[in-house]
Order: sequence, then structure tokens, then C-alpha cells
Amino acid sequence: MALMLAALFCFAVLDTTGKYLSRSYPVGVLVWARYMVPAIVLGAVLWPRMGRELLATPRWRLQVVRAALLAGVSFLIMGGLKFIPMAEGTSLFFVTPLIVTLLAGPVLGERVTAANWILALLGFSGVLLIARPDGHLPPWPVIMLLCGSLLYALYQLATRRLAATERPFTTLYYTALVGAVLSTAALPAASHSALPGPADGLLVLSLGVSGMAGHFLLIRAMAFAPASVLSPLIYVQLVWATLMGWWVFGDLPSPGAVGGAALIVACGLASAMMAHRR
Repeated sequence: MALMLAALFCFAVLDTTGKYLSRSYPVGVLVWARYMVPAIVLGAVLWPRMGRELLATPRWRLQVVRAALLAGVSFLIMGGLKFIPMAEGTSLFFVTPLIVTLLAGPVLGERVTAANWILALLGFSGVLLIARPDGHLPPWPVIMLLCGSLLYALYQLATRRLAATERPFTTLYYTALVGAVLSTAALPAASHSALPGPADGLLVLSLGVSGMAGHFLLIRAMAFAPASVLSPLIYVQLVWATLMGWWVFGDLPSPGAVGGAALIVACGLASAMMAHRR
């Protein structure tokens, strides 16, 4: 549990830094830095010790698919948060645990009951409270964040399947390497952007550090507990996202967003309690 909580703090720092930088630099450049930095660091540190063993795995296809899912999440979440306050954006992303619970049946063979479906529907009604189709939040960023939550749910399930048999550093390196390769394709579209100064340059590099630390901690956490139990802990990230959004951007969630987030959290926690009892 402590590993998961530490991972969530790293992710909140990653999201806040990405949102801050996205006001001045293209999202594609930021996603590229988020993966290229750990790819270089992990390669430099681990390759001399492990050599080809670093990439050796009988499940390389699942490793590549898992890493590609996370790269897609990074583009969608960073792109969506560029236009939406931290608290609201993070709350929309919190439908992930409900999706994990529903998909755990067909993917992991876990039992999904009618009560799970009811809780999921109630949780998605919380999304409507946050998004409120009244012009308060732009629709496309909301859709991006919801699509990101679906990809992240699939990523979590893939992580769970790999955690029991794969070396953590191998999984982490595949994450960085595949993400770096895929995000490189976005660089030509950002060729017109200005280069960051020293301060912003350090923040860009920190995207890779916080992402690398967070996903290593997540991989280790998934090795010790089921996905349906750990995933609701993601709600702790809402506290950090709200505090960081207020501190960095001066944003506080609206009453409707608070109500929607509370409904999503309540449904997710209830679903986790049911899974734990089973």
C-alpha cells in the first residue's frame, strides 16, 4: 500500500509539471522527454550490469502493448489537463478503478457482480456532474481524459499480468523505451517551438524522473496485491492534485466537481471493499 501511495504522489507531480509546461511547449515534446529521460538513464545504469537480459522476456508482446498503452495515456492526459483545472481533470481520470473492476472479469478471471455494474454506472454519473455539459469544461479535453482513463485501466491490468513473472527493471525499461520510440514521431510537429531555458529545462527533465519513479513503485505494488484492491487507492492522488492545482495555478474545484468526485470515490471504494471481501 505504501508503494502505491508513493507512486501516486509522483504521478501528481508529473501531471502538475506537465500542465505547467504545456502552456509554453507542445505536448509532444513533453511526452517525448517524459520517456526519453528514463530510457537513457535506465539504459546507462542497467545495461552494463544486465546486458541483453534487460530486454529478455518471453512476454515481450505484452510488454510492448503495455508500454504503448501508457504512451497513449500520457498524450491524452497531458493534452487534456492543458485545458482543464487539475482537480476536475484528475477527478475525470478517476473512473479508471471502476473500469479496472469491470474489466477484471474478462481479462483476469475475477468475478464481477451486478452490484459492481451498478456502482460503475453511479460512478459515471459523477463524471457528468464534473463535466456538466453547460460549457463550463471544453468537451474535447473531457473526452481525451476519459479515453485516457480507459487506456490506463488496460495498462493496469497488463501490469498485473506481468508483475508476477517479469523482472521489474525489464518492465520499467520496456515502458521507457517503447514510449520514447513512439513519442519521437511527434517531434517533427513541434519543430517550431522555442527551446526551454535553464529553469524550464530542469522541469522538462523532471517529467522523466517523476514518471520513472512512479511507475517503478507501481510495478512493485502490483506484485504484492490484486489490481482490484490497489486501484482505488488512486483517489489519494485527488488530494495531491487539488493542493498542487491550488498552489501552482490558483484553481479550486467547483461544488459540482466536488460532488462528482465524491460520488466517483464512494463508488470506487465500495467496489474495492466488495472485491476485498471476495
